Amino acid sequence: MKKVGNHTSFSRILFFCLALSLSFSFASYAQDAAPAADAGQEAAASAGAGDPAKGKELFNSLCAACHKLDGKMTGPALRGVADKHDREWLYKWIHNSSELIKSGDAAAVKLFAENNNQVMTPFPQLSTGDIDNILAYTSQPAPVVEKKTAGGEPVAQEGGASNNLILGALVLVLLVLIVMLVLVNSTLRKVAAANGVDVSKKGNTVSFWQAYARNQFLVLVTSILLLLSGAYFLYGYLMQIGVDQGYEPIQPIHFSHKIHAGENGIDCKYCHSSARVSKTSGIPSLNVCMNCHKNISEFSGSKDSTYVEYSKEFYTAEIQKLYDAVGWDKSAQQYTGKTKPVKWVRIHNLPDFVYFNHSQHVSVAGVECQTCHGPVETFEIMKQNAPLTMGWCINCHRETNVKVEGNDYYKKIHDELAKKYGVQKLTAANMGGTECGKCHY
Repeated sequence: MKKVGNHTSFSRILFFCLALSLSFSFASYAQDAAPAADAGQEAAASAGAGDPAKGKELFNSLCAACHKLDGKMTGPALRGVADKHDREWLYKWIHNSSELIKSGDAAAVKLFAENNNQVMTPFPQLSTGDIDNILAYTSQPAPVVEKKTAGGEPVAQEGGASNNLILGALVLVLLVLIVMLVLVNSTLRKVAAANGVDVSKKGNTVSFWQAYARNQFLVLVTSILLLLSGAYFLYGYLMQIGVDQGYEPIQPIHFSHKIHAGENGIDCKYCHSSARVSKTSGIPSLNVCMNCHKNISEFSGSKDSTYVEYSKEFYTAEIQKLYDAVGWDKSAQQYTGKTKPVKWVRIHNLPDFVYFNHSQHVSVAGVECQTCHGPVETFEIMKQNAPLTMGWCINCHRETNVKVEGNDYYKKIHDELAKKYGVQKLTAANMGGTECGKCHY
């Protein structure tokens, strides 16, 4: 029998390469990091006096407005404060710091001066046991911060599988498959040649395109379909010019509506206050931000919360950008006078020939912000939710009933138009909301 080639050579190569790639993959998973001990439980056991859990509740309700554990606010950082002062002295200071300062106590006078002569609120209602609980909580060691990437993903631990290694293994398998296909093709050609089969010979058949070109009816139908399809897609493309639905620019300072309006429940009109009385909603002044962030210098949300999409360090760095813009020194708790303008990127922008008044919709009509702007309380990055086209606005005017209850402005015109149209509920379109002059001037 005539040999046409080694039929098992490519199989041996394939199995060898697969075994090599799998051995690298399994080796990368061979070592796992041992779980760390719970530092919080050890700290609670070593605290000795007081209950850290009860102390945390007292700290959050009484102390957190002016103090943080690891950073300066109105008052100094309190982590490890029990090691800096005598416990009896701390009882007196917390019960009534002003009285201790007036007595001339050197430590009290020095602490008062170091914190810009800010008088601490007295807490005579706290027992020594309550203070011990707070001190036990502040004596806990700082938690180990898990390293994360800019996108909020945890950094891969040492010993874990490297993404580059896995990608390399997949590329190697792909190359092996390509080599295998080439070898199979070569072997089949040799077998065909050994049996006298000419694989390059072609029959006297007519190609598909030749047959199609000879059929004039099919050519005509295809031409008409292509013209109609091209006109349809061209019209759709032209109608989307200037429509920026889904526009989601990156702002110079990251602002999460999901955290502010969603998790913290801040009303939209607290920041965009001019929407109630003005044509535009306005860009909130940074002073509005500082009403809260003067004492909130770092992100304190739980890493397990569903609204968190970035790392704690990322959000804290964005708050620092706010401080740099307004010139706020968080360590000295005062303004430096050095400010930087923030170049916000506008998202919602109507053409110049369109008139839209926020106060008319928000205050008079009672339209909710989400009607036009979408569920902003779920947006991590603000975007244009609606198309804001003329057809979209007209449909809203045709479908939305005007709220006239308790609104004397619309009472008279409502009674007249309701009688005219024979209905009790009037839409904005019934009251002229589709007239050209209402929005174009």
